[in-house]
Amino acid sequence: MTRRFLFVLGSARSDGNSELLARRAAEQLPADAEQQWLDLGTHPLPDFEDLRHDSDHVRPTEGNVALLLDATLAATDIVIVSPLYWYSVSAQTKRYLDHWSGWLRTPGLDFKQTLAGRTLWGVTALAHEEQVVADPLIGTLHNSAAYMGMRFGGVLLGNGSKPGDVLADSEALARAKTFFAQEAPFVRFLYEE
Repeated sequence: MTRRFLFVLGSARSDGNSELLARRAAEQLPADAEQQWLDLGTHPLPDFEDLRHDSDHVRPTEGNVALLLDATLAATDIVIVSPLYWYSVSAQTKRYLDHWSGWLRTPGLDFKQTLAGRTLWGVTALAHEEQVVADPLIGTLHNSAAYMGMRFGGVLLGNGSKPGDVLADSEALARAKTFFAQEAPFVRFLYEE
């Protein structure tokens, strides 16, 4: 089966450090692996409206929500590319993940069943030397994958603040060369007993 990677870019700036690192990792993918890159700045999503107690969600048929939904359903691998903002994913990225809640409740979509067994990855740049500050971001993605029955490939971390800084992080660039080659395990919630 051909792998289809969806790279969801959640930075407030184009060609930011997270995207640069993700592109370096993507260069290592096999030639037959399909890649789709969607920038949430170019394809902004509206705020998520929680309708679960009021009415059924309806499958979107046009606009950015439909584009992101269709791309998500078609992907074998979803790569969240977000800088570390206040110890977690960016607001644009969080909004995308919030829409998953509605897609879970859209009749006939089978969103959770469709994503089960697929792989969720993360790529992020942070301005801190101590990578432990990215633990909340990693936890968000890990637990999202666990809830959906997905595999979790982990998060490729790089250091960079000013545009292009991550390209000087030789350790991150070395990890990028093999990041998508690893076998991603199925995961459980971090806080399960």
